[in-house]
Amino acid sequence: MNKRKIVSIIGKIILMEALLMVPSLIVSLIYGDGDAMAFVYTIIPAVIIGRLLSRVKQSDQRISSRDGYFIVASAWIFISLIGAVPLYISGGFQSYWNALFEIVSGFTTTGASVLAKPEDLGHGIIFWRSFTHWIGGMGVLVFVLMVMPMENDNSMHLVRAEVPGPTAGKLVPRMRTTSMILYGIYTIMTFILLLLLICGKMPVFDSFCIAFGTAGTGGFGVSSAGIAGYNSLYLEIVIGIFMLLFGINFNVYHLILLRKIGDVLKSEEVKVYLGIVAFATVTIALNILSLGIGAGRAFRDAFFQVSSIITTTGFATVDYNFWPEFSKHTIVMLMIIGACAGSTGGGFKISRMIILVKSFFAEIRRIITPKAVITVRLDSKPVDKQTLNSTKTYMGAYMILICIFTLILSLDGLDLTTNLTAVLSCFNNIGPGLELVGPMNNFSVYSDWAQVLLSVVMLTGRLEIFPMFLLFAKSTHGR
Repeated sequence: MNKRKIVSIIGKIILMEALLMVPSLIVSLIYGDGDAMAFVYTIIPAVIIGRLLSRVKQSDQRISSRDGYFIVASAWIFISLIGAVPLYISGGFQSYWNALFEIVSGFTTTGASVLAKPEDLGHGIIFWRSFTHWIGGMGVLVFVLMVMPMENDNSMHLVRAEVPGPTAGKLVPRMRTTSMILYGIYTIMTFILLLLLICGKMPVFDSFCIAFGTAGTGGFGVSSAGIAGYNSLYLEIVIGIFMLLFGINFNVYHLILLRKIGDVLKSEEVKVYLGIVAFATVTIALNILSLGIGAGRAFRDAFFQVSSIITTTGFATVDYNFWPEFSKHTIVMLMIIGACAGSTGGGFKISRMIILVKSFFAEIRRIITPKAVITVRLDSKPVDKQTLNSTKTYMGAYMILICIFTLILSLDGLDLTTNLTAVLSCFNNIGPGLELVGPMNNFSVYSDWAQVLLSVVMLTGRLEIFPMFLLFAKSTHGR
């Protein structure tokens, strides 16, 4: 391992986090809530530590793929540990572990909270927890690559370890330029959403926080009432549509900018994604008509919740704990499926699901015709063997870890549905689950150690398993 280079990069990331806290400090000063010093006491030590680490001299500038995974996992842990400090110092959380859970939930764009009334926090703290959604949505390391120069081979190792999906590609030859394109699209879409929310008479402060949560598909609200508190069909439609837009692979938007509409229309992942949304919305709407609500309200609630869950945003306008069993089962299925690869959404990813389904039918064809040459294709292109193997491996690891984490969490004494959906929610970076962690409840029902475990679950899910495990592998710490 190139330990000196790793330390230097982590130092730069800590410096970047300190800089990213400045807007929240400014918000605290504007509103005068008394939380400004919480940021000052965090920013100053972070700058000192980050500066010292970033100045470590390196004889070798190169990093390996193994180093890349180590840096990504370490960076996410460090930014979480440091990012939780202002929340704890502000006094809005009972323990540092509660604050850590909250900020991990923010950076991983999970949106699960331990707070019953987030409106009791100061404006600067509310802004910071929502802003972490926006930072984590596209990726912390992707942001660092955009603003800090780095060797292109090194940057690709970091992106492979952080960007969600079965493969990580470059839009253009230089990775830094790719990062700038991605964040440019991300920022413009966020700004458009912000303007639309303000036009819908949402308060400006709320608009910023909700825009951050929607763009990052995070889901933190500014009050306990959430999106339902605005009681606006316009806002629900705008947020619902933009959740779906941010759940689409950002490569698609780059293709649109290049006017390659034909390639966009060929995207199987987008077609399946929108097809699932349409099917789930219609079937849930028809199912919840039995609750005695009108057809208009049924489709309104179904569309918003389907958009929120499949994109793993986690906003809620209704308590779907009281929906019929079919609708609740559908919600759980959407939790697992998730959004498109290369989006800000979490979950298993549509592209992986397509590859697995096609692999299943390809295997059946091989059994029937053993001598036939059968290729799995995605968007009319053959899927290479490495991607097929990694997708199957990820599926196996995904299922095993869900079972293990749920079993460990059961030691906290809560029921199976609560524990299973809490793990699914945290691993897929969604936010709400069912029963005691439903959309109108929170994760304060869990003890400190369980919240730490769920924080690990969120990080493992956001980084898609392997970086977190490689962090502790003996071979990773060798020469």
